[in-house]
Amino acid sequence: MKKVIIVLFFFTLIMLINNNKTIEEITLPSDSIRFRIIANSNSLEDQTTKIKIKERIENEVFTKLPTTTNINEYRRYIKDSIPAIKEILNESNIDYDINFGDNYFPIKEFKGVTYEEGNYESLVITLGSGKGHNWWCVLFPPLCTIDAKAENIKDVEYKSFIQEVLNKYL
Repeated sequence: MKKVIIVLFFFTLIMLINNNKTIEEITLPSDSIRFRIIANSNSLEDQTTKIKIKERIENEVFTKLPTTTNINEYRRYIKDSIPAIKEILNESNIDYDINFGDNYFPIKEFKGVTYEEGNYESLVITLGSGKGHNWWCVLFPPLCTIDAKAENIKDVEYKSFIQEVLNKYL
């Protein structure tokens, strides 16, 4: 019984310490690559077009992203994929601009984390006038493609913090 009380005390202490982490402590690596699609407008039709294009690019291009931690391989793959992305965009019958390089991002939130505005290495697709809401994610590390790469979900390792603490102290 004494061990259980000690474990619960340490568990509570660790949880309190971890809950005090601020948003600023959670950041993307400096060598991340973002992906952004900006809609023509906020009309339902333009927002639907943006999502359809995003889904096609994810399904037809990003499901083949290299399974590597080497950012240069990602850069090469993205650059080599631009013709395929342009083909998808051309089929949408909308004017677009595509840029892979250093692009401006306003302040963003992703999975509950706020990222500062600034210029970031990214693939940005602007549809039409680009005055609508955008969709964005992180290509490298592959935070936005895990759903698109469903066959690799088995590679994700899930851990239980509680189980690790219990294993360590019992």
